[in-house]
Amino acid sequence: MNEKIILVMLMVLMLAAYAPAADKTMLFVDDHDVLYRSGTERVQNPAKRFAGNPIIKQDKPWEAAIAWVTVHRNAATGKYQLWYQAYAGVRAKDKRFRCVVCYAESNDGIRFTKPDLGLFPFNDVKNTNIVLIANAGHSDRYANAVVFDPLDKNPDRRYKMAYTDFAMDGGKEYPGLNVAFSPDGIHWTKYPKAPVLRTSYGDLESPVPFTDETGRKWWDNPLSMADAVDVFYDPVRKVFVNYAKMWIDGPAGGMYWKHAMGRTESKDFIHWTDAELALTPDDLDAPSVEFHTSPVFYYNRRYFCLNQILNRGVGGGVINIELMVSRDGYAWDRPFRKEFFLPRGEAGQFDSGSVFTNSTPVVLDNEIRFYFGGYGSGATGGDDENMQSGIGFATIQRDRFAGIRPMAKSDQATLRKPLEHIGQVTLKPVDLSNVKNISLNADASNGSIRVELLNSRGRRIRGFSADDCEPVKGDSLAHRVAWKGKAPADLPHTEYMIRIHLDNATVYAISLDSH
Repeated sequence: MNEKIILVMLMVLMLAAYAPAADKTMLFVDDHDVLYRSGTERVQNPAKRFAGNPIIKQDKPWEAAIAWVTVHRNAATGKYQLWYQAYAGVRAKDKRFRCVVCYAESNDGIRFTKPDLGLFPFNDVKNTNIVLIANAGHSDRYANAVVFDPLDKNPDRRYKMAYTDFAMDGGKEYPGLNVAFSPDGIHWTKYPKAPVLRTSYGDLESPVPFTDETGRKWWDNPLSMADAVDVFYDPVRKVFVNYAKMWIDGPAGGMYWKHAMGRTESKDFIHWTDAELALTPDDLDAPSVEFHTSPVFYYNRRYFCLNQILNRGVGGGVINIELMVSRDGYAWDRPFRKEFFLPRGEAGQFDSGSVFTNSTPVVLDNEIRFYFGGYGSGATGGDDENMQSGIGFATIQRDRFAGIRPMAKSDQATLRKPLEHIGQVTLKPVDLSNVKNISLNADASNGSIRVELLNSRGRRIRGFSADDCEPVKGDSLAHRVAWKGKAPADLPHTEYMIRIHLDNATVYAISLDSH
């Protein structure tokens, strides 16, 4: 088997990990596939921390604080590769080592080792797990977003890293986006032209520069990206996209007021578009709230963002994680503001102050893992050289970002009698021509679910009514829906509406299988 075939297989496996297991799976994280629903409410399913966190601790001389993390799981071998930021600060004798990228690996995603690579000695320590150091510019190197690209024709560029740093360009030093490439994720080569995209750096409330100003004002770039980097590959547009923090101007017009969500993209990881403002805090956010950075990933025909909600008014700038959803990557919905998807940890924990998410969830057969970095204090007011920090992960069962459940009580005047924990979800018409099986990702441990089919005008189909459906009970990621003596293959080839009757149960997704 030649190398090209192997790489194509790797790409198929990698993309399959982010695709639904069935031919078509409709997630109920939003109402895109829903025609209407009655007597129901949507509920978020917050991620659950792994009990053994942190799985990576700060135990090296160059790890005064660790946090920013990217992870890649080889779909063929199951091996995990993980890159994280280690801040040493004044411990480093060489300025290039103040903030570095380190490497760890694991066979199960839980027990990680930090290999002695011998690439970059730290002070008097020869063997370290450091894989990238800074340029020693005006300020520190920052972030480490790694993307695995098995189809790059250049084998030395199959691993791509984006980060921010200061670099000389045309005789002047600029802050900006820098990139590096690697054949194995360990040996990195910085791209010689840097930065590949200039960003902004300056003092709070700096005046917005005029178009003809020179001098240090070249660091003040309104509506440009800031120092964070969160890159993923968008399989829809076939581009690399960086969603990260962007400064917006303040009430009096001064720069560097709050961080918002910015976006820039590239086809080759080298040439990047000008930054676009994607989303800002709004009237429903507290005045002290902003977006620290906004990592995005694509999964099952949706863009998800694990938005880092920074509140500078609490504990030196604490960060909790809010789940956001988009159908196109441009217009973002924030339906889950009442409860954080991943709140900061309890007092005394390594992540009790701040949680740092990324664009690289790991999708397994039955669960999705979200690796994250954590600080024991606030991200903007803490002491980076003397803090508790680490890396951990949290999980959800596969496809259970959010679900739909019945209201506790429906007692509208149009009902003959009040209903408790009863509701229904009617989906938009869908073609069932090649569908052999329908399954539900649902929890009916304390109740039941029945499914019926209607024609495109809302009339029930005989033999496929709720009364004909065998009740779904228990908790499963794939409940098989069955009707008495009937199957979807028996239906004429046309479109049907699927109605899900909920009796004290929650449904997270529905899958239509053609096999």
